Amino acid sequence: MGNLTRRVWVCGLAILLLASSAFAETTAPAATKKLVFLGDSLAAGYGVKKEEAFPALIAAKVRAAGLPYEVENAGLSGDTTAGGLRRLDWLLQRSIDVLVIELGGNDGLRGLPVSATKMNLQAIIEKAKAKNPSARIVVAGMQIPPNLGAEYASSFQHAFGEVAQANGATLIPFLLEGVGGIRDLNQADSIHPTPAGHRIIAEVVWKTLEPLLRQG
Repeated sequence: MGNLTRRVWVCGLAILLLASSAFAETTAPAATKKLVFLGDSLAAGYGVKKEEAFPALIAAKVRAAGLPYEVENAGLSGDTTAGGLRRLDWLLQRSIDVLVIELGGNDGLRGLPVSATKMNLQAIIEKAKAKNPSARIVVAGMQIPPNLGAEYASSFQHAFGEVAQANGATLIPFLLEGVGGIRDLNQADSIHPTPAGHRIIAEVVWKTLEPLLRQG
């Protein structure tokens, strides 16, 4: 190869590499943000396959919409608001951009003081905000049967909205809307949803969550 030919070849390769670099920069995907579901057996998908639980269905919707979010399912069967608060430090090792708090159902089933549930939810929000002040918080509301008295059930139901309002968080009024109490959409224990129930929950959550995610 002659000197002139070699110089032409080297220059051409350099131009090609520079063009490839510029193309990569202009087509690079946006930085991935993190969406976390901090929850109990409902988020964990007790009794159904992992991919059938509503957080996995939300993750599929996020991908289909082309939204730059990584979805993490931090659901743990049997967890309470106190348990979620204890687990949060580990989750906050990475900054969370959107936190969906799906906790409280086990507090209500165990008859724990509503004041304690509210205090734990408040502490979860404060910790998440301390790590990332711009984090967006979604509180999933829950209801329980009046087994422990109508007053307790009412106080429990309103607790989620009160915490959300006090913190400027987004509220899903009732996570199990259209599912709770419907036999065909729940497993034999009448508590945990079937795959069909999870699909309805995913639609309920997505209705609230999608506009929030699209805001960037």
